[in-house]
Amino acid sequence: MPMTVPSHGTPASPSTPSPSIGEYLIQRLQDYGIADIFGIPGDYVLSFYTLLEESPINAIGCTREDCAGFAADAYARVHGMGALCVTYCVGGLSVCNSVAGAFAEKSPVVLISGAPGMRERVHNPLLHHMVRDFQTQHDVFKKLTIASAELNDPETAFREIDRVLATCKRYSRPVYLEIPRDLVNVRPSAAPAYEQSVLHSDQRALREAVEEAAMRIEKARQPVLLLGVEVHRFGLQSQVLALAEATGLPIAATMLGKGVVAETHPQYMGLYEGALGCEDVMRYVEASDCVVMLGTFMTDINLGIYTAELDIADCIYATSEELRIRHHHFHDVLLTDFVEALVSRNPKPRSPLPPAPTDWNKEVFVLDSDAKTTIMRVIDRLDEQLDDDTIVIADIGDALFASTELTTRDRAVYLSPAYYTSMGFAVPAALGANIARPEARVVAIVGDGAFQMTGMEFSNLVARNLPAIVIVLDNGGYGTERLLHPGDYEFNNVHGWHYHKLPKLLGGGTGYEIRTEGEFDKALTKAWADTSGPSLLHVHLSQDDKSRALQRLGEKMQATVVG
Repeated sequence: MPMTVPSHGTPASPSTPSPSIGEYLIQRLQDYGIADIFGIPGDYVLSFYTLLEESPINAIGCTREDCAGFAADAYARVHGMGALCVTYCVGGLSVCNSVAGAFAEKSPVVLISGAPGMRERVHNPLLHHMVRDFQTQHDVFKKLTIASAELNDPETAFREIDRVLATCKRYSRPVYLEIPRDLVNVRPSAAPAYEQSVLHSDQRALREAVEEAAMRIEKARQPVLLLGVEVHRFGLQSQVLALAEATGLPIAATMLGKGVVAETHPQYMGLYEGALGCEDVMRYVEASDCVVMLGTFMTDINLGIYTAELDIADCIYATSEELRIRHHHFHDVLLTDFVEALVSRNPKPRSPLPPAPTDWNKEVFVLDSDAKTTIMRVIDRLDEQLDDDTIVIADIGDALFASTELTTRDRAVYLSPAYYTSMGFAVPAALGANIARPEARVVAIVGDGAFQMTGMEFSNLVARNLPAIVIVLDNGGYGTERLLHPGDYEFNNVHGWHYHKLPKLLGGGTGYEIRTEGEFDKALTKAWADTSGPSLLHVHLSQDDKSRALQRLGEKMQATVVG
């Protein structure tokens, strides 16, 4: 891993009392820019919640622990780092799925859990919430996080907090901190100087990697940039745009990386999804003799369910965890350093590049007011509404596949669990994104099946008068699974709800019931203008309605899923 050099802070003066373990943790969260924390209190973590209540950090109670996890995940993706706080086992184990998704998709979330006090553990009593033994929850999260610690020793607690938070920042993955309730207010005998590790690349390896990459780009017949999610996670958007504009290389993005650059940029081709995406983009990327993959994880979804055909010998593969150029591996090189040094090196292709399919502007949307609405007409109309400061959140299923045809602009953000693909992400994520960027207009697109899992988090949007727009795509069940496993199967159906009446039940917001293009147009226009609270747009769709991308996916996956 890259070399670390400690950066020493100022130790507390002898006259200044040492902070308690809980106070120190809260201060360090603020040092990393975390201003809000999501979760649900419980008896083992009430002492820490009391400190949160007295601190500048805003503690936001959610309807369920997994919702708190999704909210913290979205907050982290938008803001830089996020946090959630739950009680022991019944809270912690309930958030496993959310944290697993954050790990899979490189979202820096700090999970804080209360635990039984050290004095309570004498003679190993059967305390409530405990499963098997006192280490069970920590053992689980060792598998789901990049770093973890039990803060059960006052003399090491501060350094453990520093180590775990620094690792969260370095790798952009979730971490776990467990604090026994009788140690929250304990003050160590001495407060050590704060040490923040500063990472440095191996300069020789960096120089060699940049030179080899530059030479590959310069000699290539058809080089292309393929951008992934880490460009966003590590704030490298401006650097990769500088590289693209200096070299003239066309840009493609993976599905998980959608929105890392404005899709209105003249060099942007579109999403590369193997055979699931635009055929022209697929052909251009796969014909390249130098694919510069920056921050890209080659998951099955990103590879179009393995319909992509990329030769590793033609790739420059750079992520936060690996740097590989053809078959050469370079160690101890930070992704940020590599991108910035490659920009400074300013490689120029020696031959004119073949024309890329960048002229893909959509036709002007023409409303057919009385026509029954479809998912693609919803997406086309929504695309016209999006502006430069919109955050689009897509849940799993056709909410994801259809929404890949939206156009992200300027500061617009597109969020979706497009790799881990956990249903129920969108509504709680809308809460997290709205808290992270109150000035942005947040739009969540979610199927009816996913909404029934976590949709009651809409209550928090109501409680805080957050003007998020939630579009529920109601086709009576799991549309993706119907396509993958054709037949009239009851297990693919869900009980119908009057989704548009939920705001009335929850005491705030506005609901709209939609069956035609004209009704969707009017509802979206009114919802966009309404900043007094959230809006819920209940869109009725036929069971066999599907996006173009989902149709292609079904054709590719039926043999794998059913055969």
